[in-house]
Amino acid sequence: MKESSVRYVCRECGHVETKWNGRCPECGSWNSFEEEKAVPVQKGRAEAQPVMDSSVQRLSDVPSESAMRISSGIDELDRVLGGGVMRPSSVLVGGEPGIGKSTIMLQMLGTLASSGTVLYVSGEESPSQVRMRAERIGVSTDSISIFCDTRLEALSETMERVDPRFVVIDSLQTLYSASVASMAGSPNQIKVCCMELSLLAKKIGAAIFFIGHVTKDGAIAGPKIVEHIVDTVLYFESAETGMRLLRASKNRFGSVDEIGLFTMDRDGLHGVKDPSSIFLSSRGDSIPSGIAFTSVVEGSRTFSVEIQALVVPARSGFQRIYSDRIDNARVSRVAAILQKHAGLDLSDQDIYVNVAGGMKLSEVSIELALALALYSSKEDVPLKATSAAFGELTLAGEVRPVSFAERRLRNLADMGFSEVISADSKRGLSISTKKVGNIKAALIAAFSARR
Repeated sequence: MKESSVRYVCRECGHVETKWNGRCPECGSWNSFEEEKAVPVQKGRAEAQPVMDSSVQRLSDVPSESAMRISSGIDELDRVLGGGVMRPSSVLVGGEPGIGKSTIMLQMLGTLASSGTVLYVSGEESPSQVRMRAERIGVSTDSISIFCDTRLEALSETMERVDPRFVVIDSLQTLYSASVASMAGSPNQIKVCCMELSLLAKKIGAAIFFIGHVTKDGAIAGPKIVEHIVDTVLYFESAETGMRLLRASKNRFGSVDEIGLFTMDRDGLHGVKDPSSIFLSSRGDSIPSGIAFTSVVEGSRTFSVEIQALVVPARSGFQRIYSDRIDNARVSRVAAILQKHAGLDLSDQDIYVNVAGGMKLSEVSIELALALALYSSKEDVPLKATSAAFGELTLAGEVRPVSFAERRLRNLADMGFSEVISADSKRGLSISTKKVGNIKAALIAAFSARR
């Protein structure tokens, strides 16, 4: 029977079908199948020398090789990577166009050049464009080698010949292999190129960074299997203030709870040493209604943020919630708790919620501060400028303790707050704590002296 010369590949997961389907049976995506030409596998490739050791042996007999961790020269990047760049390793860096992915990679290579040969593979820009950027951000052009051929076979040969310690691929979607009968950027091309280069990097003991495009939904373009192949996945996000946030969604060498904060100017990306200065607004001795302060923990970093709420009568007669920085479901749940246990009817109100500095908050510890901000806006009664709050709210209206309470209290004390409302009561700190057990007690503690 003659094999079909056409097959259909899911662009989300890489699943292959001989006929077009409306829905992928593997990942469930709709209208994700793309047609591509099918070619038989080349015999020589299956017999090629394996990149990894294929022998079977006891785990105790495997020689222990301590991986090398080297500082990238960028403190915020080291924080997210888990303390520095691991070698060998593979890292996928995703983010919107123009957010600074190529810039931070060039800055990193400029520092790592003192630790070994570095190679920058450019598939989107010419060598002169890359040099102009490097000179603009103050990176030495003498220490970085550049390669502008995006053929997988040519790149693999060059890496084995040059034997670099650090490699940046800009970008993964521009690579293609002659053994895959589809255009660059297709799911199969991305998967094959990422797999082979990751294995090659481990073979030669290099750290390889793949810069990846993102879809309109913010996910890294290509099959999800790419994120499973690499050791670390980093995402660049942009806040309203122009600040860049770097997060890890996967990290085999460190925590995924850390966050890196950057500002960008003509000289490149610069780490933010004091996040609270960006996320807090300085207003003096008084604040308007609808403002509440809290402290959040991101990995090893603790900083204070300002939650803003606006409650106004709904034009349509039923409640609508507008919240980009805090999940709508969380805002709706807190509003329901206020209505049930504090008698604050928000069912016919439009609710707008924002976070100063544009950071997204997902911790349960923000729920008490969010409730105080909503109450403050609805009743038009401001909180004290030196007061903050943190705690988790249950559906029964209880205020529960949260983790790292002492770290949060120390951070708030350092930022000049004199009073904290929470379910925790810590002694020996230069800040007074009002311990509350439920939302009604929290409202009394926050607003009894303000009326």
